[in-house]
Amino acid sequence: MRGVSVFALGLALLTPAAASAETLASALARAYELNPTINSARAGQRANDENVPRALAQFRPNVRTDAFLGVERRRSVQKSFEYDNGNYLDPLWVESIQNNRGGGPPRSAVLSVEQPLFDGFRTQNAALAAQTNVHGGRERLRLMEQRVLFEAVSVYMNVLRDTAALRLQQNHVSVLEEQLRQTKERYTAGEITPTDIAQAEARLSAGRSQAATARAELDAGLARYAQIMGAEAKRLAPAEPIDRLLPKTREAAERIALVEHPVVRAAQHDAETADLDIRVIESDFLPSLSMVGKVYTESDIDGRGNRAVGAQLLGKLSVPIYSGGGTSARLRQAKETAGQKKFDVDAARAELMALTRANWGGLQAAKAQIAAASAQIAAAERALEGVREEAKAGKRTTLEILNAQQELLGARLALVVAQRDRVVASYAVLAAMGRLSAQQLGLSVAAYDASAHFEAVKDSWGGIGGGIETPGGR
Repeated sequence: MRGVSVFALGLALLTPAAASAETLASALARAYELNPTINSARAGQRANDENVPRALAQFRPNVRTDAFLGVERRRSVQKSFEYDNGNYLDPLWVESIQNNRGGGPPRSAVLSVEQPLFDGFRTQNAALAAQTNVHGGRERLRLMEQRVLFEAVSVYMNVLRDTAALRLQQNHVSVLEEQLRQTKERYTAGEITPTDIAQAEARLSAGRSQAATARAELDAGLARYAQIMGAEAKRLAPAEPIDRLLPKTREAAERIALVEHPVVRAAQHDAETADLDIRVIESDFLPSLSMVGKVYTESDIDGRGNRAVGAQLLGKLSVPIYSGGGTSARLRQAKETAGQKKFDVDAARAELMALTRANWGGLQAAKAQIAAASAQIAAAERALEGVREEAKAGKRTTLEILNAQQELLGARLALVVAQRDRVVASYAVLAAMGRLSAQQLGLSVAAYDASAHFEAVKDSWGGIGGGIETPGGR
């Protein structure tokens, strides 16, 4: 059993008919639509979109109305002077108490409108910062989608690997059972000693233990598959590497990664947002100007059944003078944060370079391991056949046969692992380049457009409804 045939061996446990098997592409499409981690990130990004209309609202009219209804009691004390023959007498204190009588309860209503005219460019810079942060959030959403898709690839291939490994272990147990039977026959014929039977029994017990371990690993992989994919694994088809989407050289992959990877692009947007935050804080040192208009009505305020109606139109100028040093501290803090974000860009690039090189190296190693494991299997099969024939002539012991069988099993398991690593490593390189997406993979799925919700709400002046959903309707 060489090459792909070894990897496909385990499919019998999951796939009665390969024609109806689920492919890796269909599994990735389901994860892209239904994975709760992705949908949670999309909802978070839609919430982030709302920061733009929130910032723009600071320069829009603020309209409110206030109404008052109640009772009133007023007490006033006045100083009175009397004049007699050119002389002022001692002052008199006159107290008057007035209740709300002769009309209804005192009531008033005020409608006020305030329109900012100048706010030190706060709104303009805050809106730009919010919009830049939205772009950074989209990159983080792309990163989350990449991580989930890569994890989906990993669990898919893990199930295939563990299924093939379990079948190999089960076949090995069957071979050991047959070996034990033959060993007992040879003992009965007087060709070998009880030691050979003990050796065969020991290997059989070890094989059964390894098969049980393989079953447990497969069960864990199936549970993880259901968690990521949103459905149980029933029929899985073999998967192929995606070398067609990869560049020819590692250097080309690195250049693409530094330009397109969402980690770098998100860090760049964060640095731009931090610079704009500085401008927002600087606006607190500038004066602000607004126009305030009021329309009001008052009834029975002084208890005599009167009514007053009036209007005001005022200009409001606010000039900051001293705020206890708090604004200055915030500005210094924002400048340090902006410097930190620029360093974060450099750190992201360095980390990405290391990741790309590691993943590229892993891909090349997996290719070499497949070739080596295939050659090892061929040699181990010849060795086992030779040992068995020599054992018939009395030149080899039972232990040597058991060792040769164990070496062949190890070689086949190594090929299964290498084939799994080969596929996963190709997706890892694509992810390191920042291109592991539904569009690049050509998945049959409605791609989520993160800009749709933003375009719907960015200029909104009101409303509390939503309506922009994920492709899965969540």
